Amino acid sequence: MEQISVINTIVVPTGMEAEAESIRAEYVEYFKKQQGFVSSTFYKSFIREAEGSIKYVNIVVWESYAHFELVVNKGFQNEQGENSDGKRVLGKGFPEPIVVSAGQYRIIEHTKV
Repeated sequence: MEQISVINTIVVPTGMEAEAESIRAEYVEYFKKQQGFVSSTFYKSFIREAEGSIKYVNIVVWESYAHFELVVNKGFQNEQGENSDGKRVLGKGFPEPIVVSAGQYRIIEHTKV
């Protein structure tokens, strides 16, 4: 099985950083209980955008694409993006005006020193 990484960029307006970080922490706790979860790494830019927002990058690694699909497709049949566990997935768990750009990637090269 090939691991996949779900890499989300998250643009958070000034004053909403604590809320965004709290929501992300809640989702990591949920993901940790799901079969196939490997890890999550969260990055925060140390440079603000011109309008004052701050960018984050969240990387969640799954054992396989099938494991990822089990979580996001668990009852995922509605416009709100909510699965049967009551979690909004695919970047829809953050309130507006937070903007999430979600993507799924596989490793094609990994270099270690």
